[in-house]
Amino acid sequence: MEMDHVAVVVNNIAESTAWYVEQCGAQVLYADETWAFLRIGQGKLALVMAYQHPPHVAVRVNETQLNALATQHNQPIDRHRDGTKGFYLRDPNGNVLEVICYPPAETVYNKG
Repeated sequence: MEMDHVAVVVNNIAESTAWYVEQCGAQVLYADETWAFLRIGQGKLALVMAYQHPPHVAVRVNETQLNALATQHNQPIDRHRDGTKGFYLRDPNGNVLEVICYPPAETVYNKG
């Protein structure tokens, strides 16, 4: 497992994306009207709308690990709009952890 990204809830994706680009030099990896994924230095930040995603911390795993962890936690695996796969868990304190996988040649980040 590796740390992948942190997601924060925002009110306006375009406005927030522009702010992080201007203030932090963020590189936009993906953006649409309801979600953005940014690289800031060595880290990644997801900007999410509260009605679609909870604020969370995400860890990256490979497909074998994803399948094993989903089975272990009895969680269905979702395919996201960018081609990633994953599921959410809550830690003992109620914080949300996303377990995410970037299947080779299936995401917008590694096609072509």
